[in-house]
Amino acid sequence: MGNKSNKGSVSRILDLIKEKGVTGSIKDMILNSQIWRSFFRHGLEDTPKTRMETIIGNSFLHLHPAKVKRHAPLFRFTWCMGGITFFLFLILTITGVFLMFYYHPNVRDAYWDMKGLEHHVPFGMLLRNLHRWGAHLMVIAVWFHMFRVFMTGSYKPPREFNWVIGVVLLVMTLLLSFTGYLLPWDQLGFWAVTVGTNMARATPLLGHEGPFGSLMGMTAYNDIRFALLGGSLVGGNALLRAYIWHCIGLPMIVSTFLIVHFWRIRKDGGISGKL
Repeated sequence: MGNKSNKGSVSRILDLIKEKGVTGSIKDMILNSQIWRSFFRHGLEDTPKTRMETIIGNSFLHLHPAKVKRHAPLFRFTWCMGGITFFLFLILTITGVFLMFYYHPNVRDAYWDMKGLEHHVPFGMLLRNLHRWGAHLMVIAVWFHMFRVFMTGSYKPPREFNWVIGVVLLVMTLLLSFTGYLLPWDQLGFWAVTVGTNMARATPLLGHEGPFGSLMGMTAYNDIRFALLGGSLVGGNALLRAYIWHCIGLPMIVSTFLIVHFWRIRKDGGISGKL
């Protein structure tokens, strides 16, 4: 049966190539694929119905979904892992803003700012530990959330697009944790970032030691590691870039994807199609 279906698929592809040519067949395969239809759920024709579906199907144009299933917020479906993750993100945002009042992102002051926060600022130790342990808990909660989604099959159609958004948020969470690791400018963070950025040298296409990196003209002075560090060594440029990404760049990206992620959950009828 598998061979017959494969032969049938190949024959259909060959027929499309004969009828419309290579370009037309590739275009038809892309437009009719499950991946394309998961992103674009309405037609491309300019009709009143299409314009209405475009507005309702976009989180930035239509914030609230038209309907929500009754079972969507039940604990036995959610485990509250998504909500806990978002709560921790809010805690980290608030504590991070307060920490910025006492921190200078340069190699001379960073470590001593951290020590002064612990020993001289009222409740400074509590503030730093809330941020630190909240970050660890957020990473754990994200992994549990992804595990629950996978085990309950909540990544299946029509929720495959939101699964992709969730994977992007997982990567962003790990990057937030990684960039924050360097900010105390202690030995643990320094060498962790040194090892992590050295691994980036093996990135395909973008690392000078990675596959096809030489074909892209990558060297030790223009590859992805050099861009991350702002130089060839972990120093002041790397600390400043980590600070900007950790406090401005990545939180903005995460916030944008969170809006789409939450709205898409409600738009898809919750996290499960049946009670």
